[in-house]
Amino acid sequence: MGSRNGFYPVAEFDLDPKWLVDPKLLFVGPKIGEGAHAKVYEGKYKNQNVAIKIVEKGDTAEQIAKEARFAREVAMLSRVQHKNLVKFIGACKEPVMVIVTELLLGGTLRKHLINLRPRCLDIRVAIGFALDIARAMECLHSHGIIHRDLKPENLLLTEDRRTVKLADFGLAREESLTEMMTAETGTYRWMAPELYSTVTLRQGEKKHYNHKVDAYSFAIVLWELIHNKLPFEGMSNLQLRLLKMYGLARMSFRRNWLE
Repeated sequence: MGSRNGFYPVAEFDLDPKWLVDPKLLFVGPKIGEGAHAKVYEGKYKNQNVAIKIVEKGDTAEQIAKEARFAREVAMLSRVQHKNLVKFIGACKEPVMVIVTELLLGGTLRKHLINLRPRCLDIRVAIGFALDIARAMECLHSHGIIHRDLKPENLLLTEDRRTVKLADFGLAREESLTEMMTAETGTYRWMAPELYSTVTLRQGEKKHYNHKVDAYSFAIVLWELIHNKLPFEGMSNLQLRLLKMYGLARMSFRRNWLE
C-alpha cells in the first residue's frame, strides 16, 4: 500500500476479483475520521480521490472480532449498490484490512448540523435528507440487511450538501441469519429498546429484533433533522437505557412547520 513510507506487497483476499484493490496503487493521505474499530483517511486509488478505511490486525479476541466485522462489511458493500449508499470501490486484507469507498467532501451530517446551530435546516432540505436516508434503508432492508447503527455520524453529505449517503456497515447484519446474533449494538441515543440487552442468541433461537430497529433510529434522526438538537440531551447512557427499556423515553415535535 503506497504511503509516505513506501509500498507493501500485494496479498490475496477472498473477494470477487472486480472488487480486489491493489495495495500498491493506494496512497494514504491525512486522517479524516476515527471510530472504535477503524481509522479513515483521505487518499488516492488509480488517480481517483477516495476514502480509505483501515482496520488494524492482531491476535487478541477483539482484533479477531474486528476481522469478522470487516469481512461482513465488505460482503455487504460489494453486494448492495444504491445512490444513497456510499459507493464501494474495493477492499484488500493484506498487509492490513482496507475498505476503499468514494470520498464525500461534504462531511458528516452530524458536523453539518452542529455548524448550523442554533439555526435549523430549511424544512424542505430536512425532508429531502430524510427521503435520502429512507431510500438507503429501504434498499438495505429489501436485501435483508439491518444496519443497526443509523446516526448522523454515519450519514455523509456530497460536496454540494444536497444529498445524504449512508456509510459504515461495520455493525450491519443479515436479518435472516440464525447464527449468533448479539444485541447491545449501536449508539445509545439512536438505539431501539430491543437492542438494550447483552443476551446472545444461539443457533435456532428467536432473535430479539429485526429491521424495525432501523426504523426507530430513523425516527430519532428525523427529529434531529427538524429540530437540530441532540436527542435526549443531558441524559447519561444509563438514564437512556432505563427510560427506553421501560418505554418512558419520549420526544415531541414542536417546530412551526410554516416558518
